[in-house]
Amino acid sequence: MRLSLRAGERIYINGAVLRVDRKVAIELMNDATFLLESHVLQAEEATTPLRQLYFAAQTMLIDPGRAEVARGLYDGIRAGLLATTGEAVLRDGLEAAHSFVEAGRLYEALKLIRGLYPLEAALMAQGEVPLAPVPALGTLARRARGPERSRERAPARPQVPVPASVPGRRAASPSLPALDPEA
Repeated sequence: MRLSLRAGERIYINGAVLRVDRKVAIELMNDATFLLESHVLQAEEATTPLRQLYFAAQTMLIDPGRAEVARGLYDGIRAGLLATTGEAVLRDGLEAAHSFVEAGRLYEALKLIRGLYPLEAALMAQGEVPLAPVPALGTLARRARGPERSRERAPARPQVPVPASVPGRRAASPSLPALDPEA
């Protein structure tokens, strides 16, 4: 599989977060689980039941260390959705996504769940799917975009004055012994 990334874009591959500094194409030569940054849903964006389901499945994919907790949450959200909707297309989509999750094909499950968003919006407009927030979603919300580092620079070290008599040479720190035998 060949992926094209823009400068500064991130990709999640087998639980690792990679960021590229320039436009690049990556070819995955073997079976790997990955998720493009543009498909990553932040916890605060998981405002509907399907988006919450997506977030739980996404966490299983990009953070294998918390996959068990995310799977429990995924199963609970899925059961709640199935209990509250009679819409055949939504139910079939949830079952198909569940089959992908069971088979370990999380990327395909995410793709299918994203495809159900417009149907969910239409059903919510008709009042058929409740907007039920899941309180435990916050437990999965740890840095979905990967570790952020401060962009501030460390303070510069003070420069030791260079004697005018030796051009191009820095003076040794007064607290350190001189290594030059002539000094």
